[in-house]
Amino acid sequence: MKFLLNVNTPRVLGRRLLAEGHACRHAADVGLGRAPDEAIVREARANGEVILTNDLDYGHLLAFSGLETPSVVIFRLRHTHPSVLHRRLVESWAEIEHALERGAIVSIEDAVLRIRPLPIVRGD
Repeated sequence: MKFLLNVNTPRVLGRRLLAEGHACRHAADVGLGRAPDEAIVREARANGEVILTNDLDYGHLLAFSGLETPSVVIFRLRHTHPSVLHRRLVESWAEIEHALERGAIVSIEDAVLRIRPLPIVRGD
């Protein structure tokens, strides 16, 4: 899978995912370090990438966009060390992979995993 890491996501997470065979870019490394969220969404959509972030704004932005992509994984964890982020992503992979391929907002929390397919239909 291809990932675009938001600026608030540690680069070392991307390096771990690269080592596992995924494609990863960090927003700051591709000139999006100070870009608005909408620009990062456009970049991820154009390149078929899933956004990895700690920023709740992406969920809201995508929920109201009416679009199916890009998918986003939002980490809402007490401990944000890269090894914890990586472990929770790997632990969740079997449940979220298909949803991310189709288009989804995934929230990974300490004790809960939420998957919301995109596009979100009004009234859901």
